[in-house]
Amino acid sequence: MKSFRPKPPTSARKPTTRPRAYNLTSRDPVQVYCRIRPMQYESDTSCMKVISPTTIVITSPESAANFRNGNYKEIQTTFNQVFVPDVGQREVFNTVALPLIENLVKGKNSLLFTYGVTGSGKTYTMTGEPQNGGIMPRSLDVIFNSIANFQAKKFVFKPDKLNGFDVQSETDAMLDRQNELHAGFMTPRPGKLSRNRKGDSDSDSNPMIIREADESQVLPVEHDNVYAVFVTYVEIYNNSVYDLLDDEDVRVKSLQSKIVREDGNKNMYVHAVTEVEVKSAEEAFEVFQRGQRRRRVAHTALNAESSRSHSVFTIRLVQAPLDCQGEQVIQDKRVICISQLSLVDLAGSERTNRTKNTGQRLREAGNINNSLMTLRSCLEILRENQTQGTNKMVPYRDSKLTHLFKNYFDGEGQVRMIVCVNPRADDYDETIQVMKFAEMTQEVQVTRPTATKLDLGFTPGRRQANKIFKEAKSRLEKERRLDTGDLEVDLGLVYSLGGPFPELEINSPLNDQIITTLMQFLEQRINKRNILRSDLEQKQTDFRKMLLTLEQENMTLKVENASAKAFNNQEKKKVSALEGHICKTEAQIDSLLRKLNSANDTIRTLQQELKDRDMVLNQRVIDKQRVKQKYNSKIQAETEKMSRELDIKLRQQRQHLQNQMKEKEDKLRLVKQILVDETSGTSLGIPVKDTVAVPQTPSDAGEAATPRSGNTHVSRKDKVPVANLRHRRSQSADRWVDHRPGALVPVGTVLQPLMNRRRSITRLTDPKAITEGASRYCLVAQEHDTDGELETKLYKGDIVPTSGGGAQVVFNDVECLKQMSPTARRKRSGAPNSQINGHTDSSEHCSTAVEAHTKRPRM
Repeated sequence: MKSFRPKPPTSARKPTTRPRAYNLTSRDPVQVYCRIRPMQYESDTSCMKVISPTTIVITSPESAANFRNGNYKEIQTTFNQVFVPDVGQREVFNTVALPLIENLVKGKNSLLFTYGVTGSGKTYTMTGEPQNGGIMPRSLDVIFNSIANFQAKKFVFKPDKLNGFDVQSETDAMLDRQNELHAGFMTPRPGKLSRNRKGDSDSDSNPMIIREADESQVLPVEHDNVYAVFVTYVEIYNNSVYDLLDDEDVRVKSLQSKIVREDGNKNMYVHAVTEVEVKSAEEAFEVFQRGQRRRRVAHTALNAESSRSHSVFTIRLVQAPLDCQGEQVIQDKRVICISQLSLVDLAGSERTNRTKNTGQRLREAGNINNSLMTLRSCLEILRENQTQGTNKMVPYRDSKLTHLFKNYFDGEGQVRMIVCVNPRADDYDETIQVMKFAEMTQEVQVTRPTATKLDLGFTPGRRQANKIFKEAKSRLEKERRLDTGDLEVDLGLVYSLGGPFPELEINSPLNDQIITTLMQFLEQRINKRNILRSDLEQKQTDFRKMLLTLEQENMTLKVENASAKAFNNQEKKKVSALEGHICKTEAQIDSLLRKLNSANDTIRTLQQELKDRDMVLNQRVIDKQRVKQKYNSKIQAETEKMSRELDIKLRQQRQHLQNQMKEKEDKLRLVKQILVDETSGTSLGIPVKDTVAVPQTPSDAGEAATPRSGNTHVSRKDKVPVANLRHRRSQSADRWVDHRPGALVPVGTVLQPLMNRRRSITRLTDPKAITEGASRYCLVAQEHDTDGELETKLYKGDIVPTSGGGAQVVFNDVECLKQMSPTARRKRSGAPNSQINGHTDSSEHCSTAVEAHTKRPRM
């Protein structure tokens, strides 16, 4: 018998578009829902009040920090919907998760995570109880209820370890199924092995949950596709990702951390994660329980079973279309559509002063809070970029949690969040922070993706049509009423004519009416097909005639365009010549550009060298200046040092000379004493009193001898003119040196005392012997002051011997005598005697330093 197979439809056989594409048309805010946990004890006080289906009012209790600070006003928070404590799991699932399941079936990604403080009911909302399942088990029920009759055989889709899937042939899939069956008989299941390794205590704490499946909810799916469900279960513990379903780590005490990578489509995934293909909701829930037993849970002061990590349970739905006959999956990786739903149970934020954590628990709490803070920072920056138009970098990589779900916030799926809160007044401070985070999250806009279905050109309903055709063909072969060997039917054309098939229900094996009705229906379709074919042939004939007419017109146009072609050829030649010239010019330009670039490079090189040399020269100048400054400082230091040394040497030399002069003077004094002793018998000198006699008459006082101003200089404070000085011998008993005042002496003559007995200078002589016994010297001068009063000044001095055998006068005192009226100041020209007589009462003594001058004796 000749094999019978339906012919494929005449439409396209290969896909012309990518299997999945998104049209980013609009943005949707992150939908945030709030679920309030029932009060655990009747004695607890609540700080929350639901005023509407979407609004909660929170009142600060007296024990809260805000109340103690004086900031105890009510806080009102709005959500998409608020679930009061008496709302069941089914209503929460239908409102929040069921739309995400619809997106999953349509080929879209979705993310749902629960957020709240520890002990607020996050795990209960996500997992539920055996008799009252949460979001995760109900999602599995709806998925498998919808694709139950359209699942592909196991191992038809196989993960490629790169976040994608390969399509295997039926032979390869069957071989993998046999290997799995053989491995199942040889080794125990990983769940049993894990339970046996952990012991009875672990089995008691995590018993196998037997639940009731919910088969009431079914979503519409594409009947011409085949589906496969893969699940993964990972946890993020201390900012490291661990695979809870890894069979290789069952015999190892600690799990090995995984890394987060980016696939070819810029999607984030956990590298080398275990993806388990499941064929029922019970099998998927069993896999979840196997991973749940390996999840890290610990006891704290606020929760007996507190999650110490973030858990991510991902459901991946793989779908691919059937071929034109509706029997086999198309062996093309490009037609596979992959969508996923990530269910995230976030660990609760904790405060150490309430949980009383220490050691490892404290470290876990710190990592949990850090990851939640990073999630909050990412959402805040996203909101700021969207509201203010900024382009700040979102720190997704600061935490494994945000890095893994980066694509959802960038527009690869819909995001929803359930905020679980505990209305107790003791949790008020933590709950306020959760509410602020939820309010901020609602302001973040996420791009809404639109899945574009792949149109392969195949006839819709081909799976059902092929099924009915096979049933009819089998029935006809059994009754031998139709030779199916020569039957070749274009099912695509047959099932596209005559409307839908009639309803066929076989109630009895002897009921031939159904077969007869089906045959009549098919004959009508075949007749319609023949009519359509004849109509098609007529249209083809008309189309051929039209083509002939167009061809004749085209020949006429060709003749008319012959001359135009010649002209065009000439123009083409000109254009070709111009193109050649342009090519040559462009070549020259390129050559010049290369030369210019080379020259520019040379210039840049030379400029760089010039800069380097300038830098070297500048450096040298700087070095020279530094050396110069260094040596200048050294020279200055040496100069100062030499100056100090010279000053010291000069002082030493002066001191030495003074000492020598003193020694010589001492020797001269000794010699003088000897000479005095020798001539004491013949000396006429009489001791002179220390007092000085002043002349009695003005005429005597007015006779002033002009001093000889050779090397003799008198320094005094009163600046007495030297011309008014006059020497006179006193009429008293005191003896003074006679300078012969009557004789005029030229200016510049050195005065010396009159010595009757001159001796050789080879012998030192007592000054008294030279000056006739005088030892004191006095000069008298009179002048008018500024008021017109007569003023008399006496310059007193001592006569001392010199080393040359002579004598010298050293002035050491000045005595001023002045007479004033007690009643009035007026000019007077009274007798000088009265002034002299009253000098004891009104005299003023002025001392001055007078330089001593040497007077050599007359030869």
